[in-house]
Amino acid sequence: MNGDTGNHARRSAVEWLASAAPDPGTCRWEWERNPLGVALLPAGRVWDVLVLSSGLGYPTLDVLSRCTDRLGPVLADFGDSRMGFFVPPGTAAGWLATGVRGAGLGSWVVVPHPGRHTSGVRWVVPPDGTGTLTDPAALELAMHEAAANLAGADRPGDFTVREADPPG
Repeated sequence: MNGDTGNHARRSAVEWLASAAPDPGTCRWEWERNPLGVALLPAGRVWDVLVLSSGLGYPTLDVLSRCTDRLGPVLADFGDSRMGFFVPPGTAAGWLATGVRGAGLGSWVVVPHPGRHTSGVRWVVPPDGTGTLTDPAALELAMHEAAANLAGADRPGDFTVREADPPG
């Protein structure tokens, strides 16, 4: 990606994220002047966020990355202990899963400036500026596969079937 294309995508991502704010201009101003490079944005209008532990989040992201080329933005928190997947608005209200928290209408999310290094919360998958969000059905399937893979990795020893040795 050349510099002009990268700068345009960053500007588009800033505009898209800021559109979630009650006052997009104030949001952009906050990003520029906040020493942490973050803004507090409301969920529920432009996107919701599903929050997973990083222990499940990173394997889920790995599965999603292999299954689709249309990933929505993904955040990692300050201690890299949780990840937030940006999904369509309304998803959080109907999401029922143990260990998954939803940030939807009435919730606020700390969002870093796209394209700028911040200390703390950071983009694992930055927004592309087009408004791409992770498909909730694909996310759910990826979570199930990641959880099954993790459960399999936790079992001591593999159960394998092999043919008996031929009689001697």
